[in-house]
Amino acid sequence: MKYVEEFRRSGPVKNLTERIHRSAGSDPLIFMEVCGTHTMAIARYGIRELLPASVELISGPGCPVCVTPQQEIDRAVALARLPETIVTTFGDMMKVPGSASSLEFEHGRGADIRIVTSTLDALVIAGKNPDRNVVFIGVGFETTAPTVAAAIKMAKERHIHNFSVLSAHKLVPPALKALSEGPLKIDGFLCPGHVSAIIGIHPYEFLPEQYHTACVISGFEPLDILESLHLLIRQVRDNAPGIENQYKRAVRKNGNPVARQWMDDVFSPCDSVWRGIGMIPDSGLKIRPQYAGHDILQRVHLEVEPAEEPAGCRCGEVLRGVIRPPECPLFGKSCLPETPVGACMVSGEGTCAAYYRYQSWNAPLVSETV
Repeated sequence: MKYVEEFRRSGPVKNLTERIHRSAGSDPLIFMEVCGTHTMAIARYGIRELLPASVELISGPGCPVCVTPQQEIDRAVALARLPETIVTTFGDMMKVPGSASSLEFEHGRGADIRIVTSTLDALVIAGKNPDRNVVFIGVGFETTAPTVAAAIKMAKERHIHNFSVLSAHKLVPPALKALSEGPLKIDGFLCPGHVSAIIGIHPYEFLPEQYHTACVISGFEPLDILESLHLLIRQVRDNAPGIENQYKRAVRKNGNPVARQWMDDVFSPCDSVWRGIGMIPDSGLKIRPQYAGHDILQRVHLEVEPAEEPAGCRCGEVLRGVIRPPECPLFGKSCLPETPVGACMVSGEGTCAAYYRYQSWNAPLVSETV
């Protein structure tokens, strides 16, 4: 398949791996990927095992389902309990445990919860059920927010008054700022390809300018990731941090202006809580007043129990890159893909799910070997 097989050939992978080993040096380097698709690809293709001992690649808050705080899960559960209501959601959200329930559990109790693959599917359901409220659980980064914005605009234009959204969207650059100001010294970020296809490269400029942090926007195949890591190493070793776009076949300098305009039309930035990190200023998206008729929080009053994190779950530390999943006492024991305790084991892009499926559980951290 074009643009897939070319980036998986063993010969170029071997050559690039050798170049990484030659250029890495002995001083420890810590790089973080902040995209769930990268997290899965890195684990699936054994990228960590190919790196020299001095390079540590850790996973950050790149999974939108994982960073959705307990309070938002509880809100989604409360919505599912409302009479004459259909809740629509992407499949990853079903099993995420709330404080006392989950969407999957509520569905088993009879709530009308439907998995959709597109926000527009939810809009179609609303059109077919004009006597019921249809709510879409809006979870995702800049990648999915434009499609939600498009559905809200269409609902208003077509007078589909029974369609609304619970907006729990997150913005990636503010999270990178929060991570850069945290206790973990990060030498470089493997920036998300999908998000960057929407926002372009300019929103990352503050990282090298303010924090002297290397940045490379990467694709998702083995050669993409290895080349991006090599570029990060070169930036750090040359003491020349900047923003490089390795994923030029999909990411343009200015991203997707039309998608960004849709987001700006419908949403405005707001402070938002991230699981494991806390409140990050201007890192969320709220629905603008002119679209308040499609904002479920403006339409109904929800009684939500106080949010409580699962006892013993260390998802927050995993999302900050402070620990690896096997260091959580629940990992692989009570927390399994079929019986998840934390969000990081639920999502198909979650770090715990990636480690459980692909990763060596006992590989030492760089900090333990250098």
